Amino acid sequence: MSLDHQVMEQEYKKALLDTLYTRSFNFDPEKGFTLSSGQKSDVYIDVKKTVLSAEGMEAVGYAFFQELKLEPIDGIGGMTLGADPIAYAAALISTLNGKPLDVFIVRKEPKKHGTQQWIEGNLKPGAWVAIVEDVVTTGASTILAVQRAREYGFQVRKVLALVDRQEGGKENIEREAKVKFDSLFTKADLVEFHIKQEKLKAAAAKKAAQPEQKPVF
Repeated sequence: MSLDHQVMEQEYKKALLDTLYTRSFNFDPEKGFTLSSGQKSDVYIDVKKTVLSAEGMEAVGYAFFQELKLEPIDGIGGMTLGADPIAYAAALISTLNGKPLDVFIVRKEPKKHGTQQWIEGNLKPGAWVAIVEDVVTTGASTILAVQRAREYGFQVRKVLALVDRQEGGKENIEREAKVKFDSLFTKADLVEFHIKQEKLKAAAAKKAAQPEQKPVF
């Protein structure tokens, strides 16, 4: 699926949801999956399969641009590695659409040489920024990213995730980091899409199994 400009303008979230489901959604009600939080789930959303693909990168960048284009921010970034491809794509699409954004990276540990800092990028203390995430579960890494950004001197305007797993992350972030949280999609959105796809497959299989009706003359 390739997004042309008309599709991107009119149905960019629908197109992105389709790509996200096709590339990143995994469902196994029997064995399940172990998440980074240590929790078990029958749903695993491997978002990097989407954001690191050519079609996904463009779609994600455009979707984040649409969500952030009216925000008075100077830059976009978050905790490496999950935030990196989203921030790069969003900043590029935003800049191409007349809203230049710089990218910053929050390191998982400080640089061991030179400035020994937690933050990489050209933004200066005082800049207004958005923190981005690929998937939010408990929100722990996002809260840490907000903390590091503020310690550096950034003003954090909001947090925007590609997918919210709806497992307390939104509430934890807004309560502990005192910042607004939004997401493009939720786990429920993907599960609902999955159910619809399974129904379509079942209907198609049923139709294919029916004997062909020959016309009677």
